[in-house]
Amino acid sequence: MSKNDLNNQLGNLLKELHLPMFREYYAEFAQKAIAEDMGYSQYLLELAQRECEVRRANKILRLVKASKLPMEKTIANFELKRMPLKIRQQVKILLEGSFVDRRENILAFGKPGSGKTHLLCAICHELARQGRRVYFVTCDLMVQELLRAKQELKLDKLLKKLSQYETLMIDDFGYVKQNREEMEVLFTLLAHRYERGSVLITSNLPFSKWEQIFKDPMTTAAAIDRLVHHSVILELNVPSYRAEEALRRKTKDM
Repeated sequence: MSKNDLNNQLGNLLKELHLPMFREYYAEFAQKAIAEDMGYSQYLLELAQRECEVRRANKILRLVKASKLPMEKTIANFELKRMPLKIRQQVKILLEGSFVDRRENILAFGKPGSGKTHLLCAICHELARQGRRVYFVTCDLMVQELLRAKQELKLDKLLKKLSQYETLMIDDFGYVKQNREEMEVLFTLLAHRYERGSVLITSNLPFSKWEQIFKDPMTTAAAIDRLVHHSVILELNVPSYRAEEALRRKTKDM
């Protein structure tokens, strides 16, 4: 068999096996192996490592894209030093992602501009980089999607689809006031995910005002109970980042 025939046959087999990095680099790595007197096992190991590295990178890109997370809200551009020491210590542990394995929730409270959304999105980005399935949605959009599914008799199907995500982040919980029917489907979602998957929530409203969300004291208590049972609560009692940034720009322009 000629060298060209050998290369063609090998390329076709690697294509059939879905090993694109092997196809792209086997010849280059073979030259390197000869030059460095590399054994067969080492040569194969380096090819396999390249294939796995690219696959992991591509998987992360797919997970981040599917998550709908705001791309700019990562831990790299979050001013963690603004947070109290207790919050910084909690975040360091949460970034490891083990809370997802325990199906724990993260509930972030604070005034507008305190960094709740950015912080939880940053945690979700890290989870995606660990190969975990994450989904980001605002509370208003989530409720509308649930209500539409209920009206179309597809709520069970939607809940099953959402359960495929290890982590569900609901932003601005209770920010937009909903009617009773809309809040019922939101409660259904929380009840369905209880001890099945992590829920990350940001809210400007403390628990004492959640009856404004669920319209009924019994439903409110049941929702809080399910969320708090396995949870980490982050109280972001810090000044508004946006207000501070606006003040800095104003001072700079003076």
